[in-house]
Amino acid sequence: MISMRINGVSRQFHGDPDMPLLWYVRDELGLTGTKFGCGAALCGACTLHVNGSAVRACVTPVSEADGGEVTTIEGLDSEGNHPVQRAWREHNVPQCGYCQSGQIMSAAALLNENPDPSDDEIVDGMAGNICRCGTYQRIFAAVRTAAQEV
Repeated sequence: MISMRINGVSRQFHGDPDMPLLWYVRDELGLTGTKFGCGAALCGACTLHVNGSAVRACVTPVSEADGGEVTTIEGLDSEGNHPVQRAWREHNVPQCGYCQSGQIMSAAALLNENPDPSDDEIVDGMAGNICRCGTYQRIFAAVRTAAQEV
């Protein structure tokens, strides 16, 4: 049995320990804010936090979260008012929106680890998150704004 806390709630998983964390979160728990993108950890759509660090849930086995704390986009802030989420709205970041939960989770992890990142650190911290709509300038501006609040 694998035990973890997801968005502050204790959970036990009795299935295949190699099952991707993404499928457990989406299919078993119904937390569908975390998206499936490429299935190869290349696009960032499936990003969530394990013990505060951003991970690609499509390639992270459930077993890696054993005993840990998992946060999905639904658990970042129940009202959607995490500083990154507020900055996303302020800068009108989303277009199609598909990548946004992964982008937000990557930005939140970056700012948790480095509350005052340089421009280069923002670029590096957000690398691997693909936005097919190309809203990178707005994403960057939102991360910069959120950094002022964290």
